[in-house]
Amino acid sequence: MAEAPVSMLRPLLLIAAILVLGLSVLGADYAAGQATLVATYAIAGLGLVIIVGQAGQITLGQGALVALGAYAETLLAMRGVPPVLSVPAAVALGAAGGALASLPARRLGGLYFAMSTLAFALIVEEMLVRWTSLTRGGAGLSVPTLSWGGMRVDTPLEQMLVSLAALMLAWLACRRLLAGRSGRAWRAVREDEVAAAEACGVDVAATKLRAFVLGGALAGLAGALYAHWIGFISPEQFGLMFSFELLMLVFIGGARHLSGALWGALVIVSLPQLIALLRDVLPGEWSRSAGLETVLFGAVIVAMVLLRPQGLASASGGAQASVRKGTED
Repeated sequence: MAEAPVSMLRPLLLIAAILVLGLSVLGADYAAGQATLVATYAIAGLGLVIIVGQAGQITLGQGALVALGAYAETLLAMRGVPPVLSVPAAVALGAAGGALASLPARRLGGLYFAMSTLAFALIVEEMLVRWTSLTRGGAGLSVPTLSWGGMRVDTPLEQMLVSLAALMLAWLACRRLLAGRSGRAWRAVREDEVAAAEACGVDVAATKLRAFVLGGALAGLAGALYAHWIGFISPEQFGLMFSFELLMLVFIGGARHLSGALWGALVIVSLPQLIALLRDVLPGEWSRSAGLETVLFGAVIVAMVLLRPQGLASASGGAQASVRKGTED
């Protein structure tokens, strides 16, 4: 675990470099806004690192858990509930959703379980669309500014600081869990549920449940922050493509490393900016192509599979050593 602070420092330094570039070229508000999005995506990505990289379970419904947190925070904030109560409630609802999504894991595994999480995501999205008396369906909800006791978080710089603080706390909590008994149990289930887990006295069902509860809680926290920063939420924001983006995030960054969530978030948030630049330099028919985003995402994934299949976070020898010791950062 000695390499862990270093692995977290590198992507944070990259965020700092992006901020400096944004300050010099695009302005302070834009740079802070992009850093806020990176931190928020990374929090949701940490949940997938636990579920996918540590416990070895494939889930296609993480976007639905982010949606639960976002809607819980929005509905409570609209009723004047302070963040000190509404944010924990959003985290709790995300955790409850994670527990519910994990129930089929007791009987299903592999692709079949992944499809059950996809069904869960579709159910949540449909519920948000149909329950118009609560969510206003496709019309969406305007999210109040994050405020408490006369203090308001309404500038890009303040939002960035809050997001980075939440990311650091979430990362430290995950790191502590991975260094303890929970981390060892998750890795045992990932390697072999029968030989490595049950033979060693690990309760496989309970271990999977804990991973999904933690992953759901982190998704709920990300959703609560995301709702305030965006200022408006609707069901289509949290559709299947959003879940796929989060899954790509952890595979690009490195599913077995906590810092992989941050590396992946940097790529996912930066790609739209790259696409915007490419549209200015590509020939007319290419720049107007509706499938340019899909092509670039696919190209990034293919490049990662060929050049760095273990993800960006696995670049250093220290990270590889931590994998051999079973204590991924």
